[in-house]
Amino acid sequence: MPDLDPRFDELLRRLGEISDLQRAVGLLVWDQETKMPPLGAPARAEQLTTLARLGHDRATAPELGSLLEELREFEESSEPESFEASVVRVARRDYEKRRRVPSELRAEMTRAGSLGYGAWLEAREAADYEILLPHLEHRLALTQEYVACHEPFDDPYDPLLDDHERGMLTSDVAATFARLKEVLVPLVAGIEEPVDDSCLHGDFAPERQREFSLEMLSRWGMDDQAWRLDDTVHPFALSLSESDIRLTTRFDDDNLNGILSCLHEFGHGIYERQVDGRYFRTPLQEGTSSSFHESQSRLWENVVGRRLSTWSFFYPRLQEAFPHQLAGVALDEFHRALNRVAPGAIRVDADEVTYSLHIVLRFELEREMLSGAVTPADLPEAFDAKIREYLGVQPANVVEGVLQDVHWSDSNFGYFPTYALGNVISVQLWERATSELGDLDSEFERGEFGTLREWLREHVHRWGSVFEPADLLQRVVGGSLDAEPYLAYLRAKVEALAPR
Repeated sequence: MPDLDPRFDELLRRLGEISDLQRAVGLLVWDQETKMPPLGAPARAEQLTTLARLGHDRATAPELGSLLEELREFEESSEPESFEASVVRVARRDYEKRRRVPSELRAEMTRAGSLGYGAWLEAREAADYEILLPHLEHRLALTQEYVACHEPFDDPYDPLLDDHERGMLTSDVAATFARLKEVLVPLVAGIEEPVDDSCLHGDFAPERQREFSLEMLSRWGMDDQAWRLDDTVHPFALSLSESDIRLTTRFDDDNLNGILSCLHEFGHGIYERQVDGRYFRTPLQEGTSSSFHESQSRLWENVVGRRLSTWSFFYPRLQEAFPHQLAGVALDEFHRALNRVAPGAIRVDADEVTYSLHIVLRFELEREMLSGAVTPADLPEAFDAKIREYLGVQPANVVEGVLQDVHWSDSNFGYFPTYALGNVISVQLWERATSELGDLDSEFERGEFGTLREWLREHVHRWGSVFEPADLLQRVVGGSLDAEPYLAYLRAKVEALAPR
């Protein structure tokens, strides 16, 4: 094998600069959504635009392309999962896709997203979709221009999906979602008597929710040396490095949903925390795909976070935090309430059974907007029509309807499907983990979650983006994406909650 170390070192230097610019963008976005005063929005949009342009210019520089071409022989002569081969392979794939997009288009998409986020906040506050509408129209036009950069394709949604789920086609998602609809729509419609969840609603001081959440997350693997938790309107997680993990949540004073939000974002955070440290400042440093990322958040929030054994340990501590509200509520009653299945308008508050239908309708609407079948002006009515069709509920207003999600204001289309795909993968991973580790409930009852966390580190997290998503799933569970285990899991949940 030829001596390629000097050229590989140069590649790492260039990739490190690109990563630094991307992480700087992430930090500015984190600040915008947590700490920045509202009047800072116009200047922040320009700051983000400048960094995005600089990053894109470096990521598409001809010198980088030439270097990657020189290193191709090294990639082809090394073990596929070796550090050097993986860096070259993933960097070359990213380069070839990014160079299709003009720098000014990438910069304008960033500016529009930043300004769109501010408009979304304003629209929610005023319950007025018209405030967001021109921003969404502009973002859609930019998205269509972006899609055109990637011709030819089988479906115009394919380039957007590929940004988040490499190698997956829109037709694959549509087939999986058709199966989810086939089972879940009648399953949800057949629930006649939802469990009483009134114990989850009342007067719950946000500061006590925060204290409890931090205690729970510390048991799961969060520490105050590498993590932090902040407040925002729409919760998210961000990794600036494997030792700088930012979680955000929203604690309301009349319910406990903010705690579940923390559990969800922890799943994202622990993924990034446990990526092999060698991958820092390379394209390998992130999780392999958005669906795999969502599989971690949904696994910790739902499969673990709504489990009876988990709350056998934590519920007495929650009762101590809120004695007036929960002292008279038995663990079994609390657990049933936590797993209640009932259609609702709000995606982030949805139960496990109805959640994926919220995603299916958004996926369908994104494709219809991209094709022109639904215009941004049509979106509120189209959104309400689909949620009535699939879930049988009517949003009370646009804040509960089309304005509930931040994604169409500040993010590219194509992300929504990964939430439901993540649900599917989460159960496949859980089944494989428990088949190898045995029953974990006794450990959870003792407040011990390290066995599962370390299994995920070894099989999923540490690999970052070394493997393509489909390849990683095959490697870990021995098969491809399969909705049936997830659907069986949901059927069992509904049966367990049936009236006694």
